[in-house]
Amino acid sequence: QMIFDIIEGMNTVVKPLAEKKIKKGIQLIEMSDLKDSDIELDSKIVDLINYRGEFLAKAYFSPQHKGVGWVFSQGYENLDFTFFINKFQEARRKRYSFFESDLTTAYRLFNQDGDGFGGLTIDRYGDFAVFSWYNSFVYDRKELIITAFQEIFPEIVGGYEKIRFNGLDYVSSHLFGQLAPKSITIKENGVCYRVFMNDGLMTGIFLDQHEVRGCFVDGLATGKSLLNMFSYTAGFSIAAAMGGASQTCSVDLAKRSKELSEAHFIANGMDCANHTFMVMDVFAYFKYAKKKGLSYDIIVLDPPSFARNKKQTFSVAKDYHKLIAQSLDILNPKGIIIASTNAANVTIERFKQEIEKGFGTCPHRYVQVHRLPADFVYNKNDESSNYLKVFTIEVQR
Repeated sequence: QMIFDIIEGMNTVVKPLAEKKIKKGIQLIEMSDLKDSDIELDSKIVDLINYRGEFLAKAYFSPQHKGVGWVFSQGYENLDFTFFINKFQEARRKRYSFFESDLTTAYRLFNQDGDGFGGLTIDRYGDFAVFSWYNSFVYDRKELIITAFQEIFPEIVGGYEKIRFNGLDYVSSHLFGQLAPKSITIKENGVCYRVFMNDGLMTGIFLDQHEVRGCFVDGLATGKSLLNMFSYTAGFSIAAAMGGASQTCSVDLAKRSKELSEAHFIANGMDCANHTFMVMDVFAYFKYAKKKGLSYDIIVLDPPSFARNKKQTFSVAKDYHKLIAQSLDILNPKGIIIASTNAANVTIERFKQEIEKGFGTCPHRYVQVHRLPADFVYNKNDESSNYLKVFTIEVQR
């Protein structure tokens, strides 16, 4: 009978190691967790069982950027309207303090397995919400999800979607309700940021860094010069400027970065005279700064997990130490390095090893560490779910 069920796709046997993971509360399912490597993974709901035929959890299969599916219940819950109502009610309760704040109007409302349902994130930007679908299974159930969402979050007037899996012919679209202007202004820690709801996968700000930006607003860079590498739209730079930085320099290879960065400064009525924006490769800028005798009190290093340009590739796991080493050449005495990564596949221990490799014999001390902020609720049973790692490091020379 059990073999027949597996063929029907109702029950799926997992390996003993995967059974331990599921019982521990890890929700992401990898292909290597499944006994049958030839199993059909087209969007479907399955019961996960062990070798003895004992029920472990309910899950869905749908391959995405990482993994092949997610556990959504260790009981017999159905993925129905009530399921999503309950998940959204709980998610709202966890973020009560954000709803009460006038200083911050953009934050995460729902965060995948941290909120009990992998494959979906929802971010709030003022009166609008952005839904990210990470696989086709979740995408196919979006009407159900949206209906439940609107019942629990009635103040959201319009929604947009981001397609974060392959197979569709678009990546961003209006989803429901009112249309947003081309760009809108949100607040974070009292600072204004210009963001866009429907311009590709990006919105103009990475919300998971709001506590780090908050440190700059609160005075970490007061009276100091700041170099912001891989700056994107210069979120760290405007936060530092609003917190009293004497000057900032933002470096990013993307051609649009200058225009998008300046928009944040304009939104805050900030004069850009002491704030520069360089459209340039980061490693080329290190050489340029050294040649010109430029140096900085604070250097922010927040690269993508993996990047490629015409000359080279960059991987946090293998190359981050180069950023540290080259930063030391243009860092002022007693300067600070903000070392950051969002690479889920790099543990905090492994990241620290890369950082240490870059410092070599240079004396330094770790002042602070930031992980995901409170609105980015993560799965406490799965370390990789808490992907953000940011060290504030003071150089002692």
